[in-house]
Amino acid sequence: MAISLIKGQKIDIGLSKISVGLGWHPNEGTGHNFDLDASAFMINTSRIIPADDYFVFYGNTDSPDEALHHTGDDPTGGNSDDGDDETIEIDLSKVNPEIEEILFVVTIHDAATRKQNFGQVRNSYIRVVDDATNQEIAKYELDEDFSIETGIEFGRLYKRANKWKFEASGIGYKEDLAFFLAKYFQGQIIK
Repeated sequence: MAISLIKGQKIDIGLSKISVGLGWHPNEGTGHNFDLDASAFMINTSRIIPADDYFVFYGNTDSPDEALHHTGDDPTGGNSDDGDDETIEIDLSKVNPEIEEILFVVTIHDAATRKQNFGQVRNSYIRVVDDATNQEIAKYELDEDFSIETGIEFGRLYKRANKWKFEASGIGYKEDLAFFLAKYFQGQIIK
């Protein structure tokens, strides 16, 4: 039976092959289509991405250690009728030992120009699925009103004592993807 997580709650993963599914439903009639993008930031103990390929998103679908695979962009939010909007497949046994944390962030593409925010998005969630059984392990439904936020850290995987854990984050930012890139690349050259 899946665990329904609350903000800040942490669980042990105990598996190596999982998928992280992210979903949302933008409100209709806001004037522009919504394009939400899920990204994974693989960061080390210095809280930076060691190389640009460890930023996994629709434009770089595979991490260099072959641990993460982004299954592709859903520019319309239409996938959620049948399941997750975007999915990141993970093999924790392959994660580069230098990586201590994997952050899952969703941003609204061109939010400022389109005057969009997460207050106009409902039923947002992140869930962890056991790839061997296709069973949901845990799910966190973001029930806060992110009325000005344009980027949200939905959740994170992190390593403690060589064991992977998952935390339901739900941290909102009034920022776009460039903010997260600057924060986690910290002056590195981004290709």
